[in-house]
Amino acid sequence: MTEETAPTAMDAMMSPDLSDAHWRRLIAAAVPQDVEVGDYVFRTGEAGYDLIFVESGEVEIVRDALRWVGEAVITTVGPGRFAGELGILNGQSAFLSARVTQAGRVHRLSRAALREIMSEDDELCDVILHALWARRESLRTGPAAMTLKFVGTTTSNDFLSLRRFAERLDLVHKAVTLAPDELPTLDGHDVSPEDLPVAYVQGEPIPRATPGLVAERLGLSYQAESDEIVDLVVVGGGPAGLAAAIYGASEGLSTVLLDAVAPGGQAASTSRIENFLGFPFGVSGGDLIGQAVLQALKFGVRVYAPCEAVALDQVGADLLDVTLADGRVIRARSAIVTSGAAYRRLALDRWEDFERSGVYYAATPLELRQVQGKPVVVVGGANSAGQAALYLAAHGSPVHLVVRGGDLRARMSSYLADRLAEDPRVRVHTASHVTGLDGDGTLESVTIDSAGAVDARGLFCFIGADPATSWLPTLDRDTDGFIRTGTDVAVQSIAQWRDLGREPFPFETSAPRVFAAGDVRRGSMKRVAAAVGEGSSAVASVHRALAY
Repeated sequence: MTEETAPTAMDAMMSPDLSDAHWRRLIAAAVPQDVEVGDYVFRTGEAGYDLIFVESGEVEIVRDALRWVGEAVITTVGPGRFAGELGILNGQSAFLSARVTQAGRVHRLSRAALREIMSEDDELCDVILHALWARRESLRTGPAAMTLKFVGTTTSNDFLSLRRFAERLDLVHKAVTLAPDELPTLDGHDVSPEDLPVAYVQGEPIPRATPGLVAERLGLSYQAESDEIVDLVVVGGGPAGLAAAIYGASEGLSTVLLDAVAPGGQAASTSRIENFLGFPFGVSGGDLIGQAVLQALKFGVRVYAPCEAVALDQVGADLLDVTLADGRVIRARSAIVTSGAAYRRLALDRWEDFERSGVYYAATPLELRQVQGKPVVVVGGANSAGQAALYLAAHGSPVHLVVRGGDLRARMSSYLADRLAEDPRVRVHTASHVTGLDGDGTLESVTIDSAGAVDARGLFCFIGADPATSWLPTLDRDTDGFIRTGTDVAVQSIAQWRDLGREPFPFETSAPRVFAAGDVRRGSMKRVAAAVGEGSSAVASVHRALAY
């Protein structure tokens, strides 16, 4: 695609020509409204706003005035076109306003009606989804990005967490990174260095912002409808959870997906996945997860993050209660636990000091921006560590790879081990350990027992993870905390199944209608492709359990 044709193609995608049949199908499910000049058909901050189809007249899309800048007109929508963007699918409150500039008639299509049409008409679904996605992409670089603005320092992992949250949820936003010597520029902005990171939502500051506070303000936190019971709750948004949610929703189950941080899990932290079916040239974890989240929205999955589940209890014979960290409860007919694992840490002095300024558990473009061209240390002997080392080296960082074992090929794929051995930018230290960290405020050096102190502006830790199952004390788990499923459920747990007249289905845990898939499950392969397969296969067992 040439530079000349690319904008035209994107414009056509954002404003598709709807056929007469498509128009009639959409309008039949919408509510008509006559509008006058100056009317707003939706406004910034409005929750559950409608998709607006313009029959006659004209509507302009406006970024409202912020504290430091006036309003900006993004585009206009005329007859035969519609107003709205991707946020309408995931429940995000409107971050732009739609104001009538020429009187006429519009038709309001509710989110529920839109989902129904998308589930019934594949062709129309693709047209609308492409348009909503293209608009979201277009808004990233224009004045709309100022509706969600993050300000933080180059050394702040809290700031990095905000940016990771926004990028994984594909939010339109702008991030302003300050070097330590730029902090005096905050004077006159009603915030101090102690308030960082700050999130500005529609120009209003949230001091010491967290992803949870921002999600709440944007309308992305879980809100149950009155007496709602969903068919399936998936706890964990990694590859297994996304696959389970997509397959469940595409097969007619009302599905909620929760993640304590943001969709993606450890896969999203992988710079390059080269052995996933269908990607001969590799794919970044971020790109793979981004497409999966979009696919989940397409099929009607309700995605909530950060949204941490802290308890799962059975209510009678047929229902489950999933309790969230804020006390809200989701009632469901079934659940799939795909909560994955929590990253392990090295037992070193000052580790916690540098977790906010130099220690990372992922190697993606976000982390790369913090260390590009500077020396780094990568710790770990499996594929994720090898991929991280190659990725960082390819972008200019001299890399020390520290491997506890004596043989690099013991836990790493041969192709990765060969590349590392041939790359002059990577120095491999086998049979070695990191023994110390040092720096004044930010990480400056790392001590390796076999090499001494080496310069390092980042330490990337890939030493495995522990299953995130402490919130599930009643489920049958092995001695390492991984959940037993199917025929692996301990004999002493089977007694409760006698009244049901059956044994656990594949991927079902010791609790009926509660399933587990991916890294959290005992015996899983700990690979992206395997996790996707387990998540989708678990849905087949969900259907069997719900029908039993």
